Amino acid sequence: MRVEFIAQAGVKIHTAHGSILCDPWFNPAYYASWFPYPRNDLLDHAALGDTNYLYISHLHRDHFDPEWLAAYCRKDATVILPAYPLPELEEALRGLGFTSFIRTTSGVPVQHGGLTLVVESLTAPTDGPIGDSALLVDDGEERLLNLNDSRPTDPDRLLVQGPIDICLLQFSGAIWYPMVYELPAKAREALARKKRAAQLTRAARYVELIAPRVVIPSAGPPCFLDDELFRWNDIHDADDSIFPDQRFMVQRLTDEGHQAALMLPGSVGAFDAAGMFRVEHLSGVSSVQDVFANKETYLRRYAADWAPRIAAEKVSWSGPRSDLLPELKAWFEPLMALGPRVCDGIGATVRIATDDASILLDFPDRAVIADDGREVDFKFTIPRLLLDHLVRTRTDDWVNSLFLSMRFSAWRRGAYNDYLYTWFKCLSVARIQYAEGFYAENGPTEGTFDLSGWQVQRRCPHMKADLTRFGTSDGSTLTCSIHGWQWDLATGRCLTSDGHPLFARPQSDAARDAARDAAQLPPPGPDPLAGGPEGA
Repeated sequence: MRVEFIAQAGVKIHTAHGSILCDPWFNPAYYASWFPYPRNDLLDHAALGDTNYLYISHLHRDHFDPEWLAAYCRKDATVILPAYPLPELEEALRGLGFTSFIRTTSGVPVQHGGLTLVVESLTAPTDGPIGDSALLVDDGEERLLNLNDSRPTDPDRLLVQGPIDICLLQFSGAIWYPMVYELPAKAREALARKKRAAQLTRAARYVELIAPRVVIPSAGPPCFLDDELFRWNDIHDADDSIFPDQRFMVQRLTDEGHQAALMLPGSVGAFDAAGMFRVEHLSGVSSVQDVFANKETYLRRYAADWAPRIAAEKVSWSGPRSDLLPELKAWFEPLMALGPRVCDGIGATVRIATDDASILLDFPDRAVIADDGREVDFKFTIPRLLLDHLVRTRTDDWVNSLFLSMRFSAWRRGAYNDYLYTWFKCLSVARIQYAEGFYAENGPTEGTFDLSGWQVQRRCPHMKADLTRFGTSDGSTLTCSIHGWQWDLATGRCLTSDGHPLFARPQSDAARDAARDAAQLPPPGPDPLAGGPEGA
């Protein structure tokens, strides 16, 4: 098995039984804010598109690049299709001309043409744009696990075919938090340090549980070439950047005793006879020295080359101005009526502010109204050009378009609210109905287990991760390392977000009495540095 790296989560897997092209991404994404890093526009696009199989993990635009797929990918390639609750991914690929599909069931091996394929599909409203997935490929000699952006809650399911040889692992941030928040600079820097540490801890936990022979850091970071966003690139391995690069992660993994491979666009890697994973870089595309040691110069040159495309993208957002209040009212209020659980979960009023207007989303009353000056718990300030574009195009997922662009600012009074971001990615009838169904059927806790002297429910109240694998405790607080959410064990109260209570009780009478005493204390106020776990 040979692994050809494309950039971000993009790889081409070469086996004796055919090639699998995974998540090829080349064009700017999220309102021209994200670009592949290192740059991959100089690769041989036609050769990459000549593939036997195509796997698109989910519809994030740094994984699903319809412009490139339409131009370069063979349409007779067989698509390995994750099992998602809505048919949006299949419909998008059929619209590009693909007709051959392998329909998978999450976690169930499929035999096809000498390959064993397992797709682990994650289907909560908070997983990607209504779905994310991981792919396991077994060619009879080696096994490759491509996690891309996904965070499987039961990683043991991915080991049933046997030990993993190669793991493609996300480690870097892929989110707007905390950069867009209206906070003092020092507070934002502290939140970023906490976020960076949490995502690196999560990656390390997956390496520990999966125990691959080699780890290939992938699925990030992107880079930001627009002058307005360039400051978010991690030029100097800063501890307050959520976008550490591949070289940083390879060194970290190596220091921890793991075999890790640094791959650039066009690099090809494979195990040699001695069991070492050897990488050959493609000359004439990028060098390790240019990409990492001279990063700012490299990115400035990259930005200059793509400046005309960024300018053209910005022109394309223009169009007729929307009559915002009546249009948002006609669009959102029927969805509010269809989403009572989501609205109740938000339980607050949200201000949408733009250059010359301000509108309130009153979720308790299921109404969109003119701003009457009341206090709100959440505010999003959006440039009028982009807000008009979202409304004019009826974009049904603002999270995976506007929010990931970081071309807005946000403010909140208290804790992170998961339901609010579910709302903003479910702005269609099909999506909001799916989210409602998911919350209505939110599964059981699957019993309890012992943790640091406490009896704790096994499944995380947030996303049902197995806390026997991902839960840690200091004796008073439980932390789930998948998203970094925390709970007070004495009260079961979630310290990260409103709602999501945890069942926990102490093992001993003494501990039970202490917990009861602690529970009588008033709960602490919102911690301005506690932050939220938004995104990757």
